[in-house]
Amino acid sequence: MTAEAIRPEITHRRVLKIAIPILLANVTVPLLGAVDTAVVGQIPDAAPIAAVGVGAIILSAIYWVFGFLRMGTTGLTSQAAGRGEHGEVAALLTRALMIGLAGGVLFIVLQPLLFIGAFAVSPASAEVEGLASQYMQIRIWSAPAAIASYGISGWLIAQERTRAVLLIQLVTNGLNVGLDLLFVLSLGLGVAGVAWATFIAEWAGFAVGLWACRAAFAVPAWRDWPRVFDREKLKRMAVVNTDILIRSLLLQGIFVSFLLLGGRFGNVTLAANQVLLQFIHIAGYALDGFAFAAEALVGQAYGARVLRDVRQATWLTTLWALGFGVAMALCFWLFGPAIIDVISKSPEVQLEARSYLPWVIAAPVMIVGLTQMDGIFIGATRSADMRNMMALAFVVYVVAVWALTPNLQNHGLWLALHISFVARAVTLGARYPALERSVA
Repeated sequence: MTAEAIRPEITHRRVLKIAIPILLANVTVPLLGAVDTAVVGQIPDAAPIAAVGVGAIILSAIYWVFGFLRMGTTGLTSQAAGRGEHGEVAALLTRALMIGLAGGVLFIVLQPLLFIGAFAVSPASAEVEGLASQYMQIRIWSAPAAIASYGISGWLIAQERTRAVLLIQLVTNGLNVGLDLLFVLSLGLGVAGVAWATFIAEWAGFAVGLWACRAAFAVPAWRDWPRVFDREKLKRMAVVNTDILIRSLLLQGIFVSFLLLGGRFGNVTLAANQVLLQFIHIAGYALDGFAFAAEALVGQAYGARVLRDVRQATWLTTLWALGFGVAMALCFWLFGPAIIDVISKSPEVQLEARSYLPWVIAAPVMIVGLTQMDGIFIGATRSADMRNMMALAFVVYVVAVWALTPNLQNHGLWLALHISFVARAVTLGARYPALERSVA
């Protein structure tokens, strides 16, 4: 019997088994930010709210640099699992943990420079900067746990163990919320209490992640140091992660420039764009579930060199993503105005956001192609294609902004953003035949 014949079939049920826990896990991400804001908002002063917001954004941006660790680990691990290389699967966990922990320690060492640089780019009042510094000086000590957890999540997703990822998120965010209430509302620790709550929760989440990986630590392969430090394996991991980092920086450049360029059309338009971007983030978080399923299933099939399964994984995950994207677009159409009113209480911003609502109604369907292509190419570790096509899409976006905004203004800016979505999907789609050819 051939290896292809005994491989488990890729079915709708298998796709949903991977995707649904990720959907549920991602729901907790914006919820935590809302609770942090609500709890500190009970303090009768604006400075603590601003300080927590500024500190959280700065640390999120710092940690975001290591987002490549999750994606790269998923692609490489799923392929190793597909080839049946259990020793390499364990070694990849060790490498991911070492990179994550070392990155966190580096941030702790460099924290004075990082914070000075962040406040130079985004200055605030002396009171807000002081409180934000207090917040970050506490939270930065959980950086090793937060970043290493990216690697753990990627390793678990690669093996379709997304329920474990959901458990990590529930423990981390649930503990964070509970400690927020205890430290701030009961003990009156203020901004420091919010920081300590997150610090404890991130280390607790990391501990749960290690527990979820306990089977890997029960065998000696995870500490097979010649394998862990194999030069070719490390080089491959570095190349994949570097490509994904460059791609992510370009993607971040599009969204940051979109927000900043919106300021040219006035504060109300800028605020409306910020409100509507939350719809884009919600859609992205939701569709990540199917993209992650594509990463795991395509990666395993690619590692096993089974073209039939690569195609099946691509088709089924994309079919579910498209259906979910259409459903989200319908929800945005029906409930978009009400959601806008919840996010913003300014009548001017509400009215302005409504005028651009059609762009975000279309967004869930528009981004299905790019999220799925990202997942497929991550699974196949075709990171150079991801980097190059992202660079091309970035250029298309810049040209579209230059050509469209003088006459169409903010509508032109939204159109340019959607053109970048299409460019990413189309350019990666054009590279998909090469991905299939490389399977053999």
